[in-house]
Amino acid sequence: MNPYLNQYKNNQISSASPEQIMIMLYDGAIRFLTQAMQGIEDGNIELKNHGIQKAMAIVMEFRNTLDHNIGGKIAADLDSLYDYMIREMIQANINLDRSKLEAVHTMLSDLRDTWKEAIVIARSESQAKAVANAGYQPLKASM
Repeated sequence: MNPYLNQYKNNQISSASPEQIMIMLYDGAIRFLTQAMQGIEDGNIELKNHGIQKAMAIVMEFRNTLDHNIGGKIAADLDSLYDYMIREMIQANINLDRSKLEAVHTMLSDLRDTWKEAIVIARSESQAKAVANAGYQPLKASM
């Protein structure tokens, strides 16, 4: 791989917020599943295996980093969902079942979109709170 591209990616990751890294990981898992599906379609077992292994590693990391003490029911539900995804990817790998990968791809895409929306909402609320704590008042239109 191009050393300049590697440096760019390293800089992008090292300067990213935890939320941005999570979105990047979702993007990576989705991309790897797309590769795995292409591998099944093309009969390229190496591409299929590589894509599934990488996607599975990311989903396992999501699962391993859940904080059940803070997350409560949401963390438990995500844990079950991630476990299901892992089992589906294993079955897809064994049986060359593209439809199982498509289902996991859809779930990951939906989760990614949900997290991205939650991040935007949290940031806007945080900014509004910071403005309020600074004592600023919204400008009133003069008539």
